Amino acid sequence: MNTLVKNICLSAAIIGIGAGTVQTASAQSGHPPMNDNKFMNIAHRGGSGYAPEHTLPSYQLGDEMGGDYIELDLQMTKDGRLIAMHDETLDRTTNGTGLVKDYTLDQIKELDAGSWFNRMYPDRAKSEYNGLKVQTLEEVIQHFGKDKHYYIETKSPEVYPGMEEKLLKILEDYNLTRQNGPSSRVIIQSFSEASLQKVHDLNANIPLVQLIDYKKDATITDEELDHYEEYAVGLGMSYKKIDEAYVEKVREHDLLIHPYTVLEKEDMKRLIEWGVTGMFTNYPDRLEEVLKEMKKK
Repeated sequence: MNTLVKNICLSAAIIGIGAGTVQTASAQSGHPPMNDNKFMNIAHRGGSGYAPEHTLPSYQLGDEMGGDYIELDLQMTKDGRLIAMHDETLDRTTNGTGLVKDYTLDQIKELDAGSWFNRMYPDRAKSEYNGLKVQTLEEVIQHFGKDKHYYIETKSPEVYPGMEEKLLKILEDYNLTRQNGPSSRVIIQSFSEASLQKVHDLNANIPLVQLIDYKKDATITDEELDHYEEYAVGLGMSYKKIDEAYVEKVREHDLLIHPYTVLEKEDMKRLIEWGVTGMFTNYPDRLEEVLKEMKKK
């Protein structure tokens, strides 16, 4: 990507702050059409730098602090309910223990999903975080409404068979799958290609993002990018693994690139200058500040 093209892309991203749309994917790829003029501020597990992740206060803060998308990780309970939780186990973010899939929703609802945050981050502790409950996907959608944007991660099909069907049923029940294209209310991401391919087969109109877990520095071939283009509109990976050349190569294939999880302003600014089209952050307010600062220049 030459300097002129890069500057045009950067200008388009900054101008698009708050536009409520998402980035482009190739019109010839068969994907939902995307809009070029929007940089995505993705509130990672909500405003999780300030409140217990995947709880209503965290999602609320992420929304208030400029997050364009509420990001949810999904796990599935023993009785087949989809809940907002990152880990497959209850141990880290509740006072429970063991695998999510071994407990019913009623059992998980008895757990405290907030006190751990107060113990771990006493400088950000709030009494109202004690006793917070794990939320179902439906409860989050009911709370924030169908006019918000949701960035949802599915897990491995072998761990949670049927998750994709249950997810799409919920999205359809709330009319979230009907608002596609430039005003798409939902993006689905996963490290599992099988999960994304299943979603694609069930509903090809939902934008998909392939997450990639690089053990070393990221490298990618044109053949790999051609493959991802067959079903996904973008890629996500650790920002620590990529460089400017990697970003340029992904963008040359008209794919979104959403690195995770960016915490510091210097890193945010560098990634934007490289041409990323959005990023996950626990501090959406910091990213919003960076975007506004760069817009003024």
